[in-house]
Amino acid sequence: MFKISDEKINGFLFIIIFPFLLFFISYYGFETSYVVGIKSWEKAPDFMFSSVYAYRVIPNYLSVHVTDAVTFTVNHYLPFAKSFLLKQGSLFYHSTFLINVFFFLLTSFVFHLILKLKPVALLINENVRKMVHLIAVFFIVIMQYVPTNCDLIAIFFYIWGLFFTLKYAECRAQADLIGLGIIIFISTLVRETACLNIAFFAAVFISFENLKNKNFIFLKEVFALVIAFIVPYMALRILIPQHASFFEGIYLIKNVTSPYNLVGLLFGALGIYFSYTFCDNTGKTMIRKYLFFSIPYLIMIALVGIFWETRLFMPLILTGMVMASYQFKKHYI
Repeated sequence: MFKISDEKINGFLFIIIFPFLLFFISYYGFETSYVVGIKSWEKAPDFMFSSVYAYRVIPNYLSVHVTDAVTFTVNHYLPFAKSFLLKQGSLFYHSTFLINVFFFLLTSFVFHLILKLKPVALLINENVRKMVHLIAVFFIVIMQYVPTNCDLIAIFFYIWGLFFTLKYAECRAQADLIGLGIIIFISTLVRETACLNIAFFAAVFISFENLKNKNFIFLKEVFALVIAFIVPYMALRILIPQHASFFEGIYLIKNVTSPYNLVGLLFGALGIYFSYTFCDNTGKTMIRKYLFFSIPYLIMIALVGIFWETRLFMPLILTGMVMASYQFKKHYI
């Protein structure tokens, strides 16, 4: 009984407490040019509701209401702590931290579940699994040098979607497929990262050999997931006022000429490459298929993203870790 209790305590410390402390250090111990501006904002800035960010309704909703709740709590119940808190950043910044750390810890928990699903031989060793988990946590935290109100929410839903995809691969339970569709629908209200869940599902279930032989099994499932993405995506574009642009600007030239952006691109490419080298032959095939199905996302981040903000590569790097850690059946390729 004591052994089981110790294992639960150690698991809680490793999956929740240690990541929380690391995240706390990153938000309040380090400061980048991105952070300086955000720390001065007293509330969600207007551009979140009049630009491409306007389509990220769930993060915006949380930012407004969590900031209001934190402000009310501090003013009415913690007035003695207000001056100390404001020295560390605005109440909006603290609210952003609370939102992000909550979804970050949920991500840590779900990633832990994924690593336990059907690990490759090396990861059967629990200590090795913990090291992979720790590396994933460090990657997520490091890339928070560009704190936003949407990325970690999107990462959580994405990782949760990977979990449902792998569960569906094991059991073929319709409930898992429906759960994945719901996740994609909700995640699209966070940001467009939801489309990568479709790419992952397609990589796992679509075999190019089967398509060549006109075996279209699983295409109907992929089509259903595409609908789960398209419906909220188009609804947002119709319902949000048209002065909200589809993107902030075209950054392709800057991405290929700025040394900072080139460093960011190299970092993302190497992160995916090293995950690829850690895979067995089946996993390598999965990554190649995943990158193929992710081409629309890759094109978009090259055109309208900024490579220096390496958070854009985070879903791809985490997927590589999952591909290297999960024992896929050979008939998937």
